Amino acid sequence: MNETRPRTSQWPGEAMSFRIAYSVDRAITAGQFRELLVASTLGERRPVDEPERLDAMLKHATLLVTAWDGDLLVGVSRCLCDFSFANYCSDLAVRQSHQKLGIGRELLRLSLEAGECKLILLSAPKAVAYYPHIGLTQHPSAWTLDPGGLR
Repeated sequence: MNETRPRTSQWPGEAMSFRIAYSVDRAITAGQFRELLVASTLGERRPVDEPERLDAMLKHATLLVTAWDGDLLVGVSRCLCDFSFANYCSDLAVRQSHQKLGIGRELLRLSLEAGECKLILLSAPKAVAYYPHIGLTQHPSAWTLDPGGLR
């Protein structure tokens, strides 16, 4: 599924037009993924200096939705989905230069549509206020466990 959606943004002192193309399951390289993670600040919490791990993260994702400004990767929703009950969005990243244009919302909409089931995600600390704004409901009992942490 490929979709093209025009986006126009007025930034202080200049006008910028973006024509964003969205794609479901378009392959990206670990290098493209790393560069986007760093440009979006999500790289602060991802293994950006471990190319093999980034490659495995992409290889084992069951749903990948991307946003493109020409040839530039500007957003990604990387999900683990069973296409029946749960669609866990493990990474939602939008390049800082392209934030506040609706790209993250559209990536989630397409992820929800493609997964055909409930979308679940854990918010990055800097994005906590964003998700209720676009319609997500906070769940009070989510838990995480790091490798080796089970007692």
